[in-house]
Amino acid sequence: MKAKAVRLHGAKDLRLDEFELPEIRDDEILVKVVSDSICMSTYKCAILGKKHKRVPENVDTHPVIMGHEFAGDIVKVGKLHQDKFKPGMKFAQQPALNYKGSMASPGYSYEFFGGDTTYCVIPPEVMELGCLMEYTGEGYYEASLAEPMSCNIGAFHACYHTKMGSYRHEMGAKKNEAMALLAAAGPMGLGALDYALHGPYQPRLLVVADINEDRLERAKKLFPPEEAQKDGVRLEFVNTAKLENPAEYLKELNQGKGYDDVFAYAPVETVVELASAILGRDGCLNFFAGPTDTEFSAKINMYDIHYNSAHVMGTTGGNTDDIKESLALSAEGKINPAVMVTHVGGLDAAAETTLELPGIPGGKKLIYTHIQMPLTAIEDFGTLGETDERFAKLAEICGENQGLWCAEAEKYLLENWENID
Repeated sequence: MKAKAVRLHGAKDLRLDEFELPEIRDDEILVKVVSDSICMSTYKCAILGKKHKRVPENVDTHPVIMGHEFAGDIVKVGKLHQDKFKPGMKFAQQPALNYKGSMASPGYSYEFFGGDTTYCVIPPEVMELGCLMEYTGEGYYEASLAEPMSCNIGAFHACYHTKMGSYRHEMGAKKNEAMALLAAAGPMGLGALDYALHGPYQPRLLVVADINEDRLERAKKLFPPEEAQKDGVRLEFVNTAKLENPAEYLKELNQGKGYDDVFAYAPVETVVELASAILGRDGCLNFFAGPTDTEFSAKINMYDIHYNSAHVMGTTGGNTDDIKESLALSAEGKINPAVMVTHVGGLDAAAETTLELPGIPGGKKLIYTHIQMPLTAIEDFGTLGETDERFAKLAEICGENQGLWCAEAEKYLLENWENID
């Protein structure tokens, strides 16, 4: 069957191609992709091309489908998987396969498996690893966003602490203690903030720091400190660009003490160094943001590493259990991944959006792969609605939902925009 997809042909070479998908084998599954959210990791892949560790050397002759945060409907099931999967099922998937030591992953490595496409073929290793899951929620976007949320969840689970005189690692961020999220008013940081407030590691003090006042103000509106206080969390938003000594100020918020868990959400030297400077005894610094510079480094206080038993770690991606946890928390209404989304668009906007991602303000960019639509900010729906009643309706729907994307908006979009097939 024919498919349309944004494919990587080389460094900075993304094309919206139409091509023939192969007939599925008995151990494969054909799916219709509905939504894919664009990740900074996708941008890094697009600009690096075959220099990226996950991109195959023959990408120029066998281009790969971009996008790994995707969800949709199962169309056809090979006979080896018909006991578990049926046509018509909604699906979510975990792209971090790590199959037999391979770094191959959808959105980076596969010719016929990825998210920025109308249809794709799920290879057998995905089912073997349990990385394809039935999704029973209403909105496809929540299943797409379960992947980036799982990265946050995995990061919180991977933090560890020890007791004085013990070599045993106690896994997970510390509950009822002090936590700081640095450079965290962007999409991934907002997801982390949501999980910190409503997940299993709720701190007594939660500081969200950034240097962008507009992003901080949006975060404060979405997560009012007075609401967090009702749950026993003191929530502070801090613009570190306005401070002469950010480390001293952040410690003052914690009665002059360091923090138990600190997450660095930007690969910036000053962010990493600030994270190191505010670590308390047995503090855990999670360097969350992956750099593109293979020589990236920053100063770490090794005196504190030694005498305060502080430690530094990094995580990339989540696992299948993390995605399941994200989906469960979303279904229970405990977290709302839509806080990450600021823009939506069609498949025709995916290539340009990916290549220009760092320069586009706001949070997550959500692509619906079967429609044609320029990338559009949710906050612009009202203005566009003056000349297009469809946008007026979207503005009304989102306006009734704190200005956030939602299942009702998704349903209206899919029913009223031009099809790209």
